[in-house]
Amino acid sequence: MKSGEINYELEKNMEVISQLDEFVGHAVDNVLVDPDECWQPSDFLPDFHNPEVFEEVKLLQKRAEGIPDTVLTSLVGNMITEEALPSYQTYFNLLEGINEERSLVSPTGWVRWSKAWTAEENRHGDLLNKYLYLTGRVDMKAVEQTIHRLITNGFDPKSESDPYQAMIYTSFQERATKISHVNTGKLADKAGDSVLSRICKTIAGDEARHEKAYKSFMSKIFEIDPNGAVLAFEKMMRKQIVMPAVLMGDGGKQPNLYRDFSEITQKVGIYTGWDYARIIEHLVGLWKIEALTGLDAAAAKAQDYLSNLADRYMRLADRMKAPDEIKLAWLK
Repeated sequence: MKSGEINYELEKNMEVISQLDEFVGHAVDNVLVDPDECWQPSDFLPDFHNPEVFEEVKLLQKRAEGIPDTVLTSLVGNMITEEALPSYQTYFNLLEGINEERSLVSPTGWVRWSKAWTAEENRHGDLLNKYLYLTGRVDMKAVEQTIHRLITNGFDPKSESDPYQAMIYTSFQERATKISHVNTGKLADKAGDSVLSRICKTIAGDEARHEKAYKSFMSKIFEIDPNGAVLAFEKMMRKQIVMPAVLMGDGGKQPNLYRDFSEITQKVGIYTGWDYARIIEHLVGLWKIEALTGLDAAAAKAQDYLSNLADRYMRLADRMKAPDEIKLAWLK
């Protein structure tokens, strides 16, 4: 699009988004949790006011000894993803129609959501960071350098500042993150670390609440503007969902760091190609894509594409081979 031209599709999407402000404000008050009432990282970690704290740390390290290197590396990657939250809140507030006042103290529902959501997410990185530090098994300086680089590199989910595409992205990504934490928790439990298992499952519970909220936002968009909603869904799926940590290695000594991390999660079953396909299948079913009627020609074409997409990715996942050798990063 040339400079100065009006993007009528985006203008329409912004108008619909503005209609949801009250609905989103209700979600802030009823889906998200008051800071005085929700869990905090210290609830799961050794208490340094306790005279026996060093025994607690020893017990934590003893439990962590049994966690396989691959699982620990995947956990580090999950934590690094969570720690890049400054980029996510910035991204959310740059979406067209979300923060028209360009003020982070705006009382609008969308701005309140962006702050309260990322505040809840912030606890995840804090907890996993401290836990991993206390295990004594992680090269924390290398981890900190990766976090630094990821935040420096920024975040581009390729949603083109379109709020519809952003709601598709977050609906998908929150579910993907939930799956990753649930599966990590299962492997931690299998390795004998019940506390880490509880940590992962607790974080996954947060992600499930956030996923439900984003899916409800997108459901409202489908009710108001089914043509625009299905086109946005198609656009995001054709570009493919890029994970938030995709730029963690760019510009550094290990440019393939994200690829190595992704291969580990695929190898040990924490997040796989099958999971990607099943998320598509879930969202297509949730938003009743195949049952939509009265669509215009472009949206009907998008409907056909989306209706067959999960099967296509499932076949790709069936043919995908796990790497024989995996490079481990961030461990001592």
